[in-house]
Amino acid sequence: MANNQVDIKFPKGGVFFIMLAVVLIILFSKSTVTIGPGEGGVIFETLGDGINTEKTYGEGFQIVAPWNRMIVRKVRQQAISTEMNVLSVNGLEVKVNGTVWYEPEFSNLGKLIKTKGEDYERELLDPAVNAAARSVVGRYTPEQLYSSKRDVIEQEILDEIQIVLKDQFLAVKRVLVEDVKLPTTIRTAIETKLKQEQESLEYEFRLAKALKEAERQKIDAEGKAVANKILSASLTDKILQEKGIGATLELSKSPNSKVIVIGSGKDGLPIILGNQ
Repeated sequence: MANNQVDIKFPKGGVFFIMLAVVLIILFSKSTVTIGPGEGGVIFETLGDGINTEKTYGEGFQIVAPWNRMIVRKVRQQAISTEMNVLSVNGLEVKVNGTVWYEPEFSNLGKLIKTKGEDYERELLDPAVNAAARSVVGRYTPEQLYSSKRDVIEQEILDEIQIVLKDQFLAVKRVLVEDVKLPTTIRTAIETKLKQEQESLEYEFRLAKALKEAERQKIDAEGKAVANKILSASLTDKILQEKGIGATLELSKSPNSKVIVIGSGKDGLPIILGNQ
């Protein structure tokens, strides 16, 4: 049997166009970048001066030269949580758990990356937060850290961080101190003291309430005594007789059988007999 052979012949120049198409596809894929929501990008010019600090690219489809690289970072508000070992004003070591909200300056993203690197959180933000926390916490006692000074401490740490990061192209929006961990013995002593203070305040409240009630009763009794004195002084014999006569007249109108003896009672008041 004869072998049938099929010869496939490319058009003249076909191989060249295929190779050119492959090269174009590779170049296109390397020249396009999609920047997502809440992100920004800066160009690293491989054949130039490195990071281009003049322009920050926004969200969407971007085209760059294939020999350059687009560095994309989040530029929306972000948060980092950290645990720091710091010393109180009396030298006691405490652990502070906190969260920091921060946001890179969009227009200065290139300057931030050029001066602090792509990992600017570790290079810039973490040291600033730790330094501020140590400075602020070192002003307070463990009791103040544990109880009443939380809001003030948060604001002071924020103020310290903002001073350190001034003109560093990274804005810190808020600091939240979530927990302050003290040694067990210190925490127990503070909780016991706070409980005793609360009980003392409660006792003082009850005592003050009782004293006010006693004062009220005293004033009420004195008022009644004065009223009775005035009433007694106003009830003369003549007034009593008039009131007795008036009451007798009212009783005489009653249908019940009765005998009224006029002038036979004490002080000349009527006596009512046979009242049914």
